[in-house]
Formats: sequence, C-alpha cells, structure tokens
Amino acid sequence: MTKEENEKRLEYLKGVVARLPEKPGSYQYYDEDGTIIYVGKAKNLKSRVSSYFHTEVDRFKTKVLVSKIFDISYTVVNTEEDALLLENNLIKKYNPRYNVLLKDGKTYPSICVSNEYLPRIFKTRTINKKWGTYYGPYSHIASMYAVLDLIKQLYHPRTCRIPITKEGIESKKYKVCLDYHIKRCKGACAQKQSAEEYQKDIQQAREILKGNTRQILRELRQEMEQLAEELRFEEAEEVKRKYLTLEGFVTRSEVVSHTIDNVDVFSITSDEKIAYINYIHVSNGSINQSFTIEYKKKLNEPDQELLQLGIIELRERFKSNSKEIIIPEPLDLELEDITFTVPQRGDKKTLLDLSIMNGKQYKFDRLKQAEKLNPEQKQTRLMKELQEKLHLPKLPYQIECFDNSNISGTDAVASCVVFKAMKPSKKDYKKFNIKTVTGPDDYASMKEVVHRRYTRLVEEEQPLPDLIIADGGKGQMEVIREVIQDELNLDIPIAGLAKDNHHRTNELLYGFPPMSIQIKTDSELFHVLTQIQDEVHRFAINFHRDKRSKHALHSELDEIKGIGPKTRDALLKELKSVKKIKEATEAQLATVIGKAKGEIVFHHFNPEAT
Repeated sequence: MTKEENEKRLEYLKGVVARLPEKPGSYQYYDEDGTIIYVGKAKNLKSRVSSYFHTEVDRFKTKVLVSKIFDISYTVVNTEEDALLLENNLIKKYNPRYNVLLKDGKTYPSICVSNEYLPRIFKTRTINKKWGTYYGPYSHIASMYAVLDLIKQLYHPRTCRIPITKEGIESKKYKVCLDYHIKRCKGACAQKQSAEEYQKDIQQAREILKGNTRQILRELRQEMEQLAEELRFEEAEEVKRKYLTLEGFVTRSEVVSHTIDNVDVFSITSDEKIAYINYIHVSNGSINQSFTIEYKKKLNEPDQELLQLGIIELRERFKSNSKEIIIPEPLDLELEDITFTVPQRGDKKTLLDLSIMNGKQYKFDRLKQAEKLNPEQKQTRLMKELQEKLHLPKLPYQIECFDNSNISGTDAVASCVVFKAMKPSKKDYKKFNIKTVTGPDDYASMKEVVHRRYTRLVEEEQPLPDLIIADGGKGQMEVIREVIQDELNLDIPIAGLAKDNHHRTNELLYGFPPMSIQIKTDSELFHVLTQIQDEVHRFAINFHRDKRSKHALHSELDEIKGIGPKTRDALLKELKSVKKIKEATEAQLATVIGKAKGEIVFHHFNPEAT
C-alpha cells in the first residue's frame, strides 16, 4: 500500500469514527477482504473506537491491528451488559484474528440426563441438546465420577441403551436384565418400579447435579418422617439409607458457610500470552461447580478486560442466575441486578483465595502438560526464570561451573562442566591438572584454571558462557571476578552457590558485593542449579581418583627400566595387584613375562637377593 493509499484509508476511517454514536455497543473491524478481524465492546462507542486512531498509541500490536483496518461497523445496545454479551457471541461466531482465543475445554466430559421416557444418566464428551440436559463440563474428572456414583447408589437409574417406550412397558415387551438381579436397577422397564417413582428419582438426581443437595436432604427427611408416622417402616428405612448416603457426600464436599447461597466467584491468573479465568459457584454453602477457561492473548489485553469477558462467557455457559459475584478487584462493569463484591476477609475471601488457587493450579497443570509434550519449553522457562532473577542481559543458555579436588595438595586437579539449555553438555566438559600451585590452595588453583579456560576460548574465538557459577561463596566468586574482569577484561556474569553450617547448599549469590537472591530451595530452578553443582563435584572427584590410581601404578611399575606397558599390563592381568607382584617369586614372574624380564622385576623389588 502506498503512502497516498494509506492516508486515504485513514481519512475514510476517521470519517466513520466521527459519525459513531456516544452509546454502548459492539464494534467490528474489517480487513481489505471484508473479513472481521476484531470485535470489541464499549460504554461509549465513539470514545472507545477513536482511541485506536490517536497518534500517541504506543502498543506495537495495536498499531499492527490499526494498519489492517479498512472498514468499521457497529451495533448499538441498551446497556454495557448487552454489549458484553454481543461481543462474546460475535467472537465465538467469527473467531477474529486479533481477538483473544477462547480455549473452551470442549474435551472435558459432561453429565447428560437423556430426554427418553425412562431417562438415562451418563457421562459424555459430545454435546447435543436434542438428546437431553447437560451438566458440566467437569474439569475435575474425579468430582464427576463421585457425583455419578452417588446418583447410582441413591436411585439406580437404568444403564441399558434400549429405546424404552410407554407403550412397550404397558405391553410387557421388556424383561429385566442382570442389573435388576444384582440390585443396580429397579426394573422400571418391566413395571417392577412405577414410571412416576422413576421420574421422581430422576428429578432428585437433577437437583443434585445442580448442586441443590441440601434441598434434597430436607425433602428426604420430611419423607422419612412421614413414612414413619404412617408405620411404613421398610419404606422409611430405604429413604433413611438415601438420606445418610447423601449426607455423607455433602459433608465430604467443600462447605464454606451455610449463610452463602447462590454466589459466583471469579479470579484471573495470567502471563504474557495466556489468561486463566477460574469460576466457582456456591449453592447452599457448598461449592458445586469449579471450572477454568483460558484466553490466548492477541493484543496484550489487560486482565480487567479479559475477566469481564470471562464472567459473561461462564455465566452464560453454566446458566447462572446468581445475584452476587465475588471478584479480586473492582471492575468497570455494571450488570443489571448484580452486586460485585471484593472481599477482604471472612468466608467470601476464603472462596476468592480458593478460586485463585484453582486458577494457578490449572495454569501449572497446563504448563506441565505442555512441557511433557515439548521438553524444550521447560528448559526455556527455567532459563527465563534465572534471567529474571539475576537481571541478566540475555538468556543463560550456556552455563559453566568449576571445582577443585586434591588430598593435602597432592594430585591437584580441577574440572569444568558445561550446561546448555539447562542440560549437561558432556562433550564440552574439561579437565585441568594444576600446574602453577603447590600445596592445597583452592583460590590459587581456581584462579589458574579460570585464566587458562577463558584465555583459550578467546584465542580460539570460541563462544563464551552466558553465566559462570562458582561452587562456593563470596571468596570463590571474587577470585573468578579478578580473572574475568580485571585480568581478561571480559563481561561474563558470575554467580555463586553458598552452603550453610551443615554443608548444604542453601542460597544463590549474585553481584559484587554478592547479594543473596530470593529463590525457594524446593523450586525447580534451584534443583537445576544444585544439579550443576553436584555434577561438577562428581566430575572433579572422578578425575582426581583416576589420576591417583594412575600415579600409584606409575610409581611402582612404570619406573622399572626395561619394563614397558605391555609387560606391566600382563603382570597386572595375571597377578591382579602391585602388592602380589612384589610378593611373587622369580619363577612365578618368569612364567608370566619370561625369564629375563621376570628377573628384572624380581630384583627391582628384592634388591637384597642380587
């Protein structure tokens, strides 16, 4: 598009905006092909739409949206609530490119009460309202099965899929099945239970699915007392069984307060890309519904805007008629005959906290699920978390850690382990023999190794690490800083892992002077950091052990003049140890390596026999 064409486009759009009414409504943006690319809502259409075309708009994504707009339409409504409903419906209908994407959990199962003459009650993931009435969906599958099991215990609804009709029952077309004989069905198909009684059971099951358990308890108690007065004790006992079963279920459910009834609770948990909105419904003091939806952000939409959209979507989905809505913060939203409450304490605050906890748990579960399918996502998340904690200029993709190992200064060695994308890169590990330090001086040894490592990387023009971790506290960090910054003039961030009095790593240090970074010791990130520390210990100790072993063998056998590696290996293979070689007779040695070499080895260890 040329500059002239763009100016003409903007002039046309500003003309449309100038004619917009100052009333509530929904507006739609179209691209050059006439496709709806964005749907919005507003208390004041003219004010809201004109804000997109202000020169001071600084959000990149909004600028991109505006550059794609070629036409605008709108619908005027009476209230902001109507505008929200219309916006929600249009988003679901057209799925515009720049609107938040609702992931509505269609894969979650619901419970269906069929429209048959003798209704069935079953779980399903397919919604077809011609078949029956649906309750759910249930994001917590265990809760759904608990409700189904309760209904089966109380009412024994039929499970067969035979299309049973009233005429078929009257003509005695059907026979009872195994479920009747094992007391899982009352045999209404064969007139063992009247159709009226069966329908009464189904109606009570519907009330349980709606969450009206306490109402059913009251009805059962009244029926039980009435039957007892009429001396119908067997029937009263059956009703008592139902009452106790339902009462046991209710006491296990989440009871908040018997004074709270028919209340909705909403909370939002979001990050840069996705917002999670949790919905809880409370009826008769008990939580009978909890569900979370997620919106994929397109234009960095604020939490308030998304929460408003979620409230409308979820109340419509679950057919809520609650007159009170509990929310975490005030919203610029008015709904007819609805009271918004932002609790600070008490039972309602407990409910809000529970909703927030459910939203966070759902986010965590989704994250784990995504990371299971794509392990690289977890590594990136941990790198970003470490970057944010330490305020690093870039992602710490390559991390290096050093450790020394020696016994009283002998066979002193050091090691360097390399982690890339939070995973060990073993082909990049390095071993160092300490060359310039005499005696057990860890600081001097660390200084030598760090200098050698990064001098070589610079000379060979190899990539430098994004972060160096010192296996120790402030002293080790300062030694590394002196080499990196003062001597080599390099800009590499340096962190340290410090231990407590029990020699357990308990904090991450960063900066100069080093400061403790707030990070939970049971977090995933801290576990990865201690894994790096454990790995550098393991690598250094194994290297030191190998060197000691080789040194021990070398001092005993390799210094014997006339004895080479093949002879040495043959002796060790046959006699197993240097000690047994020393104790062997000349004849024994001769049988392994020959008379001449056997004599040399024997007289080396037994000079007095010469």
